[in-house]
Amino acid sequence: MMMSTHSDGNTLGLTKHTPPDVAEMDIRAHDGALYEWEGDVLALGVFEENLTRSEENKFLHPGLAELDYVMGGVLGELADEDDFTGKLGQLSVVRLASSKIKRLALVGLGRANNVMDAVYASDSWRILGFTAARIAKQLKMCSMGLAAMDTNLMDESSKLVAVESIASGAILGTYEDTRFKSEVYSLMDSMLAKFEKERINLEMLSIAASRKAKPSKLTQVAVMSLGTGSDRDEALRRAVCITAGVIVAKQLVAAPANVLTPGALADAAVSIAMAHSEVLTCTILEKVDCEALGMGAFLGVANGSDQPPKFIHLKYCPPDGVVYKRVAIVGKGICFDSGGYNIKTGANCAVELMKFDMGGAGAALGAASAIGALKPKGVEVHFISAACENMISGKGMRPGDIVTAMNGITIEVNNTDAEGRLTLADSLVYACRLRVDAIVDLATLTGACVVALGHEVGGFFTPSATMAQQLETAAQIAGEKIWRMPLVEQYKQTLESPIADLVNTSGRDGGSIKAALFLKEFVDPGMEWAHLDIAGPVWNRKTGTATGYPVRTLVKWIDQQQIVAGVADS
Repeated sequence: MMMSTHSDGNTLGLTKHTPPDVAEMDIRAHDGALYEWEGDVLALGVFEENLTRSEENKFLHPGLAELDYVMGGVLGELADEDDFTGKLGQLSVVRLASSKIKRLALVGLGRANNVMDAVYASDSWRILGFTAARIAKQLKMCSMGLAAMDTNLMDESSKLVAVESIASGAILGTYEDTRFKSEVYSLMDSMLAKFEKERINLEMLSIAASRKAKPSKLTQVAVMSLGTGSDRDEALRRAVCITAGVIVAKQLVAAPANVLTPGALADAAVSIAMAHSEVLTCTILEKVDCEALGMGAFLGVANGSDQPPKFIHLKYCPPDGVVYKRVAIVGKGICFDSGGYNIKTGANCAVELMKFDMGGAGAALGAASAIGALKPKGVEVHFISAACENMISGKGMRPGDIVTAMNGITIEVNNTDAEGRLTLADSLVYACRLRVDAIVDLATLTGACVVALGHEVGGFFTPSATMAQQLETAAQIAGEKIWRMPLVEQYKQTLESPIADLVNTSGRDGGSIKAALFLKEFVDPGMEWAHLDIAGPVWNRKTGTATGYPVRTLVKWIDQQQIVAGVADS
């Protein structure tokens, strides 16, 4: 393992982050009657169909009717008070008097046929866990039970998906990124949230702030109504491992560029390898190493920044050393994208958000963290990212320059803001030389893909029907949205240059397709390869936070490689 040493530029502005506020929760599967459970809040997932009532205003659903009777009719009152209809993500909460359960929450699961009949309904179950955990966090609850109606009608595989997804949602629901808030402002936010939810008066708020009281955290979660046993315990373990990887990605993508420099990103990769040193190793190639390998495309982008480039290579090997399948995940690692001399300008350029241009690298490292913890059998995985900044200086790449990639292909750079495909070009050549069986690259690559698919869906391109089927299935199981886009070979002629082998851009029309065709030129013929354009879903514009997309899909795709190799994960 080569340790990374990064410059002091990551302290620019004297900004340093504090450890993130990630709750350590004891999550367990729980059996028994719901009304016998004891704790701070019981969150009950209900379908729209469950809420049908008789002329006497009694629930027709036998399970809900029984629970409502035992709890003194509070479910009916709760549904009436907040006009609760069971719509997906809808929430209604009430405090209970003289009960072992302090609060009861109803969480909508939507229409039953959208969830109950599909093993791929993980997103709905995750919303149950997330919504309930979010309100438990706001109300300073320490223990929570999570259950749903009609789970007895589900098959075993669907129940395991639900267990994993509910637990994942609960973990994410408690997560809050306060790394860059001072103690005073973090305290104010915490107490103001309590003021809104509990309607405490300003005098109490002042007293609590003066005492610097630390809020309670959700530490105990019981996943109920889905059975118990070793398979449930394994589903919960997977939820913890994968969600920890999602949070790694969220933290990396959300960190500002003056903190998360290329060197700091390399250090994060080293830290992940050290945390799972029995299965992960990390190599960091410095600029001189990249020069020796002929990575002219990557170094051309990096040359405009004072921050030295870092080429990151994490390698996962199964604990027993037995490998049947080798794959690579390549993530775009532009820690800040100014656009270079084609500088980003205009009202919609979002230059202030270009810290997320390393979203591909963040997801790759998040997946590496999850895989290091899960330790799948029979599969060797390489996680690769060419990390640098795209900046402007006297040393910077100019429009019209020609760079030479690692495989000898020359590229006329007619737009310095199309830099990600240049760094990915050398990364893909490097991955191919590892003689892997399949490659997935992911990048916040084009605004064109956002125009086509919006902010909720990632686009993917592949000439392989096998890769397409694998990724679509992985995304369905993971509860993340992707859509296959066409690779129109006729568009390749627009990438021809009169003075070099290729140009890096060729107009706005079909921009995401042309970018994918450009990348295809750096993948060995016959290689199983897919490109994911994640420019839309990597960032939540409404909340101003990173999403951790598509870590779950990557992990599920790697899971599939065990099946392809004929290895069952035990």
